[in-house]
Amino acid sequence: MSNRYADRSHVVKVIFIVVGVLFVGRLAMLQLFSPKYRELARQQSLRPVTQYPARGFIYDRNGNLLVHNEAVYDLMVVPRMVDKDFDVDYFCQSLGITPQDYADRMKKAKKYSQYAPSIFMKQISKEEYAKFENKMYRFKGFYISQRTLRIYDRPIAAQVLGYVGEVDQGDLDRDAYYRQGDYIGKSGLEKSYETVLRGLKGKKIMQVDVHNREVGPYKDGAFDTLPVEGMNLYTAIDADLQQYAEELMANKRGCVVALEPSTGEVLAMVSAPTYDPNLLVGRIRGENYAKLNSNWGKPMLNRAMLGQYPPGSIFKVAQAVTALELGVITPQTGFVCDKSLVGCHNHPSARSVQEAIKMSCNPYFYQVYRRVIQQGKYKNIYKDAQYGLTVWHDYMMRFGFGQKLPIDLPRSGMSTGNIPDTAYYNNPRWYGRERWAFSTIYSNSIGQGEVTVVPLQMANLAAIVANRGYYITPHVVRFYGPDSLQDEEYHTRHETGIHREYFDIAAQGMYDVVHVAGGTGRRARVDGLDVCGKTGTAQNNRDDHSVFIAFAPKDNPKIAMAVYVENARGGGGSWAAPIAGLIIERYLNGEVKRKDVEKMYREINPCQPPLPPKEKKTK
Repeated sequence: MSNRYADRSHVVKVIFIVVGVLFVGRLAMLQLFSPKYRELARQQSLRPVTQYPARGFIYDRNGNLLVHNEAVYDLMVVPRMVDKDFDVDYFCQSLGITPQDYADRMKKAKKYSQYAPSIFMKQISKEEYAKFENKMYRFKGFYISQRTLRIYDRPIAAQVLGYVGEVDQGDLDRDAYYRQGDYIGKSGLEKSYETVLRGLKGKKIMQVDVHNREVGPYKDGAFDTLPVEGMNLYTAIDADLQQYAEELMANKRGCVVALEPSTGEVLAMVSAPTYDPNLLVGRIRGENYAKLNSNWGKPMLNRAMLGQYPPGSIFKVAQAVTALELGVITPQTGFVCDKSLVGCHNHPSARSVQEAIKMSCNPYFYQVYRRVIQQGKYKNIYKDAQYGLTVWHDYMMRFGFGQKLPIDLPRSGMSTGNIPDTAYYNNPRWYGRERWAFSTIYSNSIGQGEVTVVPLQMANLAAIVANRGYYITPHVVRFYGPDSLQDEEYHTRHETGIHREYFDIAAQGMYDVVHVAGGTGRRARVDGLDVCGKTGTAQNNRDDHSVFIAFAPKDNPKIAMAVYVENARGGGGSWAAPIAGLIIERYLNGEVKRKDVEKMYREINPCQPPLPPKEKKTK
């Protein structure tokens, strides 16, 4: 009997031992080996908080602040830590959102991670945070992370400064530095100098109590890292000039690019219509972006870099100095203004290159271009044209045409324009191999035909003439950081290989355009200033574009520029030239005395109205 019960006691002991081993094993699994529960336990007592660095400021050339930061707050959530009996209604009421908003945001957060923090609501203002702060203890699983928001002190230079937006999947794939919810420069300087402006993130590990309140740094901050502030950008932009040029281009479509010839620094870059860069800041950014992007005037398009236009008669300046360098004409070469060759306005025949530039004679430059293309090197006219175009193309490339000038703005958002070469015309879609000559491409002579340029390239042409034969790569930023850093590219001098004496002739011709009777750019004249310019009227399938390039003073120039006004009746002398004259007067004299002229060009809208939307066909 006793032996029978003894056996039972052994069985009971074994059962208890087995159960105990199972419990101990399970506890060991949960506490020592399971990352899920170990992570949950850690997160309930420790909170890693990303320390976002202050983004670098942006200044103009005179030290005026263009872009700074303002503190905002992101509401973060760790879904696994939110109580099941969480008071959703009170939470939503405190934040001013609906229960459906709460459900949608929580669904997104859970999809990202049940255990890692993610943004529940971004960019809460200081005022909103002050109202919400004292209620935070009631919302377990939620906490605040501070960051900064970009503020643009003046509503100018939107396309140049760019904007900052939340990272997308492409950004995350390209750079491991970023995490979901981070912000990155999306356009303009904010994008091209992202790694300079962003700084480096830090991390702070905080201890939290059972009420989700921070009680202090973990181990006195032994594992914390401090953020490194972004470096400041010091740009070449003259904020006053930029604002003035934008005011003159109000009610218009087009662009203005102004450079300092001796350095290549961008003094102003205007694309019209424009917008207030503050519209793309904060929680309303997405809504405003959609409105701007759908606007028929395309205010987010930087026409100064993306626009591809026929250059019109401003191209004659490059043609003249190239032909002089090649020796196919001399400074005293004259041609009859024969309108049977190509149309022209009424004026006397040009007896020299200088006069031809002043009067902008189309038949003259028809003859000049013919001598460049058909140089008589080969008896076969087609082979001779192949040779001539190759030489011409090489010289045009030296001016920076037909390529992306390496400016320090995102070059993915820049056009090259088109300088056709032999491969272009040998393509079967045009004339086929060696079945073309000057007679089929003569429109290039006056900046029409297959030639297109970008407004930045036009301003660069003005700088080349101002410098008498070379240019410095255009750039917006003078230097950045405490050590005045700058890329070597923006000190590089690019020579055209054309003798200075020929540019002296071109400069004198451009002076005559503005100051001598018969010149086509008289409306750019400013008393007391030696303004040099060249008008252009770029043909278009609607009203022609008004074009003008200029520099001043004639000797030791301080500004070179291009103005382009789309679909403006009257040509370059009517609209682009007077706008350029006002901008030059403002920059060199500090003020504009011709208030009546200033008022006129600020208020008037010369542009042809947009075409009405096409009606949808009904079945």
